[in-house]
Amino acid sequence: MQITITPAVHGPSGKVADAELHFTDGPLAGMRLIGFSIWERRAGGFNVTFPARSYAVNGERRSFALLRPVGADAAGQDRVRALIIDAYHAWQDGQDAPRSNPAGPWQTDGLPAPSATPAAPRSSATTDDVEF
Repeated sequence: MQITITPAVHGPSGKVADAELHFTDGPLAGMRLIGFSIWERRAGGFNVTFPARSYAVNGERRSFALLRPVGADAAGQDRVRALIIDAYHAWQDGQDAPRSNPAGPWQTDGLPAPSATPAAPRSSATTDDVEF
């Protein structure tokens, strides 16, 4: 699985980036799950919101999370949230080197990317130790 980080150039205050999960093997290989957002907390740190669909009931707006845990255990959501935040930190660390497309996405597995020539975009890496 790869995590793709795209910085938020425009948007609500506090939103720092969008993230996607790209599946590289298994039955979901070649598919991606979009709709993750990374937000900066007022008290410090980051939060990740999951893809959701909004709807209205009696004029009240609600949202339905599209990526949900199986059963009552939310450990899977916590792992995904931690992987996305780690990928965002790795993306932040890689911003010291110039990029050919400053507003474009960057792919990572949450670990620092190998060094590349300054004009080249960052390369992708895969996550082999996470099972979902």
